[in-house]
Amino acid sequence: MCELFGISSAKKYYANEYLKRFFSHSDRHPHGWGLACISRNSAQLEKESIQACKSHYLKERLSQPICSELLLAHIRYATIGHVEYKNCHPFSGRDNSGKRWTMIHNGTIFDYPPINCYLKKQCGDTDSERVFLYLLDRLNNAQQKKGGSLDFEEKFKLFDDIVCSMSTGNKLNLLFSDGTFLFAHTNCRNTLHYRQEKGTAVLSTTALDNVNWQPLPFAQLTAFHKGKLVKTGTVHNQEYVENEEAMKLLYSIFANL
Repeated sequence: MCELFGISSAKKYYANEYLKRFFSHSDRHPHGWGLACISRNSAQLEKESIQACKSHYLKERLSQPICSELLLAHIRYATIGHVEYKNCHPFSGRDNSGKRWTMIHNGTIFDYPPINCYLKKQCGDTDSERVFLYLLDRLNNAQQKKGGSLDFEEKFKLFDDIVCSMSTGNKLNLLFSDGTFLFAHTNCRNTLHYRQEKGTAVLSTTALDNVNWQPLPFAQLTAFHKGKLVKTGTVHNQEYVENEEAMKLLYSIFANL
């Protein structure tokens, strides 16, 4: 699978040390890396379809200060989708109101028919990109129905409904942001952790040091704002447990596409 990393902070946070530790895990996740420094209405995306520890560009990038109030990073272990740039995370796009959204995913969607319509619309061939396109479309539809942008509570309710539905039988570890809030979800135990310190929340698939990490609230949507956990959603109890036989079947199906 993949690994996720995110930061929500009240002020620009110097992320280099954590990023170096995070990207060092690419020996086990060799199929690409990505980084997004996010501001209120933009996202600077950098990614390559090569192993992070072998990237000369990333080495040079990490030698310079990387500071952001909101940041997402990803290292990929390909399950669905070829090892190509277009399949590397993060995925980013604007909703119909012009707000930019950015998302990373760790998991596998075995069965969720509502995302199947994006097979011919997506740029790459990952289930993660289909999840992202589906989130954007659901948001756009809700905004069109309202006749304007959704406020935070309305967005949270929409995404809460989506993760409760999509989690059934699927591994759905997500970090995504609109440039103000960082939304997070996991339904696979011990695969997403966080720590809070002086106005900053750091999230990671695995703890990156020995300082007070804890599991992210489990099987429910969470939202962070300026380094604080500000809202938790419905506890849906749709726990995903790793299933080797199901993964083998999925690999065989993808290999024959």
